[in-house]
Amino acid sequence: MDSDIQRVKQRHGIIGNSDGLNRAINIAMQVAPTDMSVLITGESGTGKETFPKIIHENSIRKHAKYIAVNCGAIPEGTIDSELFGHEKGAFTGAHDSRKGYFEVADKGTIFLDEVAELPLSTQVRLLRVLESGEFIRVGSSKVQKTDVRVVAATNVNIEDAVREGKFREDLYYRLNTVPIIIPPLRDRNDDIWFLFRKFSSDITDKYGMPPLDISDEAMRMLENYRWPGNIRQLKNITEQMAVIERDQYITPEIVRRYLPEVDVSRLPALAKKEESQSFASEREILYKVLFDMKKDMSDLKRLVYDLMENGVDEASNKEENTQILRDLHAQKTNLPSEMPEKYLNKGSEISTPHAQPQEGPYTDKEKNHKDLIEDTEEYVEESLSLADKEKELITKALDKHKGRRKLAAKDLGISERTLYRKIKEYDIDA
Repeated sequence: MDSDIQRVKQRHGIIGNSDGLNRAINIAMQVAPTDMSVLITGESGTGKETFPKIIHENSIRKHAKYIAVNCGAIPEGTIDSELFGHEKGAFTGAHDSRKGYFEVADKGTIFLDEVAELPLSTQVRLLRVLESGEFIRVGSSKVQKTDVRVVAATNVNIEDAVREGKFREDLYYRLNTVPIIIPPLRDRNDDIWFLFRKFSSDITDKYGMPPLDISDEAMRMLENYRWPGNIRQLKNITEQMAVIERDQYITPEIVRRYLPEVDVSRLPALAKKEESQSFASEREILYKVLFDMKKDMSDLKRLVYDLMENGVDEASNKEENTQILRDLHAQKTNLPSEMPEKYLNKGSEISTPHAQPQEGPYTDKEKNHKDLIEDTEEYVEESLSLADKEKELITKALDKHKGRRKLAAKDLGISERTLYRKIKEYDIDA
């Protein structure tokens, strides 16, 4: 079987020897002699389009037609006509009858790429073809038969699409008779060096350029990169380096110019629970602000009541009250929770430097209570405006991520476009 896999790799130009890749090829070869439907899943750029060809060329249908259809590239209004054909006069512009792909590919194989993009009405027609081999041209009432092997592929999670009502569950199970999963490039670290050499060699042969060489450290950077565009992205980067760089020896500095985020660790970041919390919408941000303000007011009321009833020295929860004052001071000044000692002492010493208590015929206890109440009001004289709170959260998020709007928007749970609008609206210096 290993020799068969190597033969397939050589014929289709597949580079790599990872376990996930070899397993995918092995499954494709085993299912090829049957007529079972196959669903190929994998991220964009992983090379899904190669596997339907492997299945077709190793099947009994290899001498019949093979048709590849990109379902996402065909407008919704014409997809039925493209797949199943139409009769003359079926719609505006239908001057002649036309065969669809399922009719043309009779006895052969049809590859439906991005099958999750099909409209629900087309999914019903496709399900009928898969179950009975029957279809009807657009504008006709005549049932026709076809004998077609269907291989489908998608880069989305179809199970999620089924739960969201965007893809029929019965069609999913009918297509997914045999699943083939193509691993992403980040799970094929050992293959990156071979792919880099292959793409470099191809561009050298095509344009007569000197071959690229790469340092060990630069290669490690490529191997540790996440490659969201997978093999397609690696090919593009290699070709750019070969064409643009005069020095054909690739160093880490050169890699950083083409992959600015290459030094970002692939390990999950450890963060505090409060920092890692995200919000699904702007409404949730406002809700959280209101709930936090309500909690602060409740703590403050309890503190004032305790001080008025028992006095500063005899307060029932002196340590807890002191911590509440520290927290409120930190929220107001945006500084660490460190209150000046004179704010935490007893009697009139709790008053802030800005407090101006008026003289009056108060007893010592009443005057003490009056000072406490005035001082407490000084701490909560913060804006209760939702707009101010929203501006404050946006400013904190931008400061936290050093002005990087994409990361700040992700942390706030809003789109980057919405964040940009809010920055302009509040005139935030970012």
